[in-house]
Amino acid sequence: MRISLVRGDSTENIDLVPSKIIGIGLNYRAHAHEMGKGLPEEPLIFLKPKSAVIASGEAIERPGGYERVDYEGELGVVIGQRARRVPRDRALDVVLGFTIVNDVTVRDLQKRDVQYSRAKGFDTFCPIGPRIVAGLDPGKLALKTRLNGVVKQDSSTSDLIFDVPTLIAFCSAHMTLEPGDVISTGTPSGVGNVMPGDVVQIEIEGIGVLENPVIARP
Repeated sequence: MRISLVRGDSTENIDLVPSKIIGIGLNYRAHAHEMGKGLPEEPLIFLKPKSAVIASGEAIERPGGYERVDYEGELGVVIGQRARRVPRDRALDVVLGFTIVNDVTVRDLQKRDVQYSRAKGFDTFCPIGPRIVAGLDPGKLALKTRLNGVVKQDSSTSDLIFDVPTLIAFCSAHMTLEPGDVISTGTPSGVGNVMPGDVVQIEIEGIGVLENPVIARP
């Protein structure tokens, strides 16, 4: 996927081809509560396939036959160099920049399967964009998700249970992070169902707006 990388006053277009997208589950207290879950003692990780990735402006294909297909607005961390067992105090050194991720999820399948691969792995279920921005402080970025112009999620990365350096250290302790890999850091409360004809906009301070229409899966 071609995407803009912003470094200060400089902008270039790069190819973003993650070997993996690492999702983090239940990483906002209010979201854990709305899902009826207790707070995790360590980060809960799962993988989304790179075949799920689409750009801002491309359509999310909603599969039929399911009651809930939810948007999940999240801060994405794009890895810039190969990283293995990175200590927390050096974790931000391996970051290329930050972006926005919509961790689209079939909630019915998530409950049925227990593990998340099928529920979160459909084609088009990982919109990323609209750009990657280097040099941001990920500790306190405002995040809002709008469905058809109505605000549904309104939070800040300051409410993360496990912050970005902790997530990088944890993930890299278990698997090697490759350049272009994306860590999707979890979603705040306010997730909800999308239907064909809807438009999802996720805005994160300093990055911009990731916008995707929803269509029926062909």
